Amino acid sequence: MFSEIKTTKVFEQVMEQIKEIIQNGQLRCGDQLPSERDLCEQLNVSRTSIREALRSLEMLGIIECRQGEGNFIKESFEDSLLEPISITFMLHGSKTNEILELRKIIEPETAALAAKNISDAKLQEIKELMSSLNNENDSEKIAEIDKRIHYKIVQASGNDLVTNVMYAVSNLVDRFIEDVITNMFKSPANRSIVKEQHEALVSAIEAHDSSKAAAAMRKHLEYTNDFISNSIIKK
Repeated sequence: MFSEIKTTKVFEQVMEQIKEIIQNGQLRCGDQLPSERDLCEQLNVSRTSIREALRSLEMLGIIECRQGEGNFIKESFEDSLLEPISITFMLHGSKTNEILELRKIIEPETAALAAKNISDAKLQEIKELMSSLNNENDSEKIAEIDKRIHYKIVQASGNDLVTNVMYAVSNLVDRFIEDVITNMFKSPANRSIVKEQHEALVSAIEAHDSSKAAAAMRKHLEYTNDFISNSIIKK
């Protein structure tokens, strides 16, 4: 029932202490860590253990080393999830429809949160993107604007964890199905429908109507997901 308790390596203990300090709120995004020398003195461990701990935390995407300045808690963790999720996706032989299913699970509720929490500044940014979308006919540019609108809505939700997850998902879309999405916008009919769907979505968010925002996002994703799925099947 029980396993043998093994001695934890010194550098792992150092990592745990740094993570606990972050968890307790004593260190926040952008804060600088004490120097290696100070850490050695405070923790009473060798510089080798400190460096190994810092290197491991950097690999995990928790800290960043700035040449000539020192070690800092990362300002943004959006990139930290990207590679692990991408590698897991590829190693497990996952299908692109899993990306679509994940978006359909997360994004409607994210839109509902955005309707509730959006700031005037974020709403203005989204409206400006909508204006660009409505005035654009180039399929590649439309695909890029479409992605930016979705990401702005995620940011407007005010939930940093959801934002980080959706950033990683957005990059999966870029890597595996971006060409299919671009092809969708080559059709004037598709462009018109998607623009109308975005207008309905943004209007619901502006009205702070969470239910309508979620429904509008769900309808939009069902439309685009059907197109993507059918395109993949035809390949």
